[in-house]
Amino acid sequence: MLTPWDTNITPPEVMEFIANTPPGRALDLGCGTGTNAITLARHGWQVTGVDFSYKAIYAARRKAAKAGLSIDFRLTDVTALKELIAVYDFALDIGCLFALNDVERKRYAAGLFRLVRPGGCYMVYAWLPRLWRGKIRGITPEEMAALFVPVFEQTQIVVGQERGHKTAWYWFKKR
Repeated sequence: MLTPWDTNITPPEVMEFIANTPPGRALDLGCGTGTNAITLARHGWQVTGVDFSYKAIYAARRKAAKAGLSIDFRLTDVTALKELIAVYDFALDIGCLFALNDVERKRYAAGLFRLVRPGGCYMVYAWLPRLWRGKIRGITPEEMAALFVPVFEQTQIVVGQERGHKTAWYWFKKR
């Protein structure tokens, strides 16, 4: 399976979070082939990974089995998480939210509000708006705040670059 977005390396921002946070329940939104879910599980987290791509979930399940890890990978859309009933200590999104339209983002946020426990953390990596394949893709810090600050407190934002385009890491804590 060709997955140019999956480097098979968990970003240092996530590794730092893992190093400084006791394990609990984690939700990997748009988990792809499971790289970050597997890293979390290796560090003692109980992980649920969700993705709408059958091929990605299949690959994630194979990778986890090969690593001897038990991870709950679900074939589902991040905007329709009704089947999930667990409450999570940590939610992670690397490159999923920013690709959604406004309606989908609101459904995604509503699911997150329900699934992350008070005091729980949410980390997201997103493109800042840019032209990609003929459409503007990305999300501004103001749009992130409008979506999440009513329920989450934004604790940090770091703007960076990926291949010459602006990106950002956002850290939130649920109120």
